[in-house]
Amino acid sequence: MNQVYLALGSNIRAEFHLPQAVRLLTSCGAIIRKSSVWQSQPVGDTNQADFLNAAVLLETACDAQQIWDEVIPGIEARLLRVRDPLNKNGPRTIDIDLVLFNEEQLQVAHRRVPDPDISSRIFLAVPLAELAPGYCVPGVGKPLSEIAAELQTDHGSVFIRRDDVRL
Repeated sequence: MNQVYLALGSNIRAEFHLPQAVRLLTSCGAIIRKSSVWQSQPVGDTNQADFLNAAVLLETACDAQQIWDEVIPGIEARLLRVRDPLNKNGPRTIDIDLVLFNEEQLQVAHRRVPDPDISSRIFLAVPLAELAPGYCVPGVGKPLSEIAAELQTDHGSVFIRRDDVRL
């Protein structure tokens, strides 16, 4: 079985879409752990609502290519994700990213895994650190807990845990 770490984000009815995405992920495996939900400011296009972000650890027989080609697009389509070709950072019902796969380094389509943004994006590092604080990110050489702590020192109050939203 593969250990797949997925990052989830939404800023359109996020309180509904994030738990729905987690429920739909169970069709291809077992959710082993779920992070808290975190609120963060948008990246790129800042003229939109804040995002709610989380992460899950999925145990599945699916390989990374299947997750990328079938699982993620299928769930995003069911939750009516619209991709704006003119604004890749625009609002969305759901965004699911494959960020870690076992302890491997790989290329899936145009995406590198581990996601190279883990070390610079608080909305990736903190939820992942909740799932596996001691996980040493391949190619980075630091555990998720250390990466998250460094980013939290830099971001302060612009990144808030939302205990009122559950996956």
